Amino acid sequence: MKSKKLTIVIKLGTSSICDEHTHEPRVSIMSLIVETVVKLRRDGHRIIIVSSAAIAMGLKRMNIPRRPKHLATVQAIAATGQGRLIALWDHLFSQLDQPIAQILLTRNDISDRGQYLNAANTLSELLNLGIVPIVNENDTLSVMEIKFGDNDTLSAITAGMASADYLFLLTDVDGLYTENPRLNPNATPIEIVTDISQLKVDVSTAGSSVGTGGMVTKLIAAELATSAGVTTIITKSSVPGNIHSILNYVEWQKKTDNLHDDELRLSVLAIDDESEPDLRRSVRSVRSRSPSTSSSRNQSLPQSPERLRTPSPPPRHTRFPPQSHPIRDRHFWILHGLKAHGTVYIDHGAYRAVTRADKAGLLPAGVVDVQGNFNASETVSIKVVNRADYENLHNKESFTSEQEDELFEQAEEIGKAIVNYSSVEINRIKGLKSFEIEPLLGYADSEYIAHRDNLAFFPRH
Repeated sequence: MKSKKLTIVIKLGTSSICDEHTHEPRVSIMSLIVETVVKLRRDGHRIIIVSSAAIAMGLKRMNIPRRPKHLATVQAIAATGQGRLIALWDHLFSQLDQPIAQILLTRNDISDRGQYLNAANTLSELLNLGIVPIVNENDTLSVMEIKFGDNDTLSAITAGMASADYLFLLTDVDGLYTENPRLNPNATPIEIVTDISQLKVDVSTAGSSVGTGGMVTKLIAAELATSAGVTTIITKSSVPGNIHSILNYVEWQKKTDNLHDDELRLSVLAIDDESEPDLRRSVRSVRSRSPSTSSSRNQSLPQSPERLRTPSPPPRHTRFPPQSHPIRDRHFWILHGLKAHGTVYIDHGAYRAVTRADKAGLLPAGVVDVQGNFNASETVSIKVVNRADYENLHNKESFTSEQEDELFEQAEEIGKAIVNYSSVEINRIKGLKSFEIEPLLGYADSEYIAHRDNLAFFPRH
């Protein structure tokens, strides 16, 4: 059976590439990463690197001991360091005749749908040409309003944009633990995380003094990437060759599980419903077992050549399987490519309507309140609030804005929307029927606050 050709994003933090104190590049690790990437390319896989360390490289180049606080100075240092960083990558990759390309992004670069698609098309064409794109946030231009925040988030957005199969978050630990393994040698490693919201781990590990990440940002990135259908893996950056072993093991496990399911389906089809009810129930029972029991269940099945080629246990890592119903490309862009300019609070009736299978658009009748100032065609956050609580609060004579803020703080954010009306207009038509919009405003551009194609929702656990 031919191995599947995969699209893989490899994210490298500043501490993986540069020494935290001297800011000198870790050339030995970078060289190992280059060798790993080239081997993966020879296997037919498409590789994207998301590489931090422009600021650290700039600090070394300018002989500045620590990251300054003044934004303009940081941006100047990043401009100096980015050239050094990409030159070093190019030098190392050129030793193995592997061409690379530099892509620098800010959130503004993908906030427009056309620009987002152009960025995705550029990535795709580079990969088709056999080039390894090296992506970084454009620290030279980015300010707080247009930053991704950290390269963990950027790598997840890149993985979603490229429709990647895997995202490897390489860091200075070999995965997640129940506690900080540096402080507690008895901390237990976690191999698979199927529900990040239920995860109970120590995430106190902060990023380096020149980086912006940490374990919390990696969990956020994992949730973002898995929602787009990307298998996400946290593992140690100092041994990048582990990517091969982990990749082979996970892909083998998928094939084995799929093969097992196919055999079970054939078995069920071959069993007569009336004459063999007990056997049918037995087969269904086996089929319902969790993937973790795959090694034991395989012993009871006929051994195929595929199963006999069992890979060795992989190096330690933490894996986040992709969600079974990933977010569609446009909705992924709305959720993670666009910045919210305000908030629209809706009631539970509207929430049920916009999230049901045949998803309706958001009507003004379901809107409870609006916060922030925004124009039509801008993006807003959608939050759910209890209408009765809101109305009871506003009916009180002693009503205060602090009480309203407290109620809004408890509201659950369910997604984002590109709205058809401004904040001022929505505030006037909230709670009304659609046919009442035109008499009140003098026009009605749409019966919806937001059309269903412009509504995107976070996965529900």
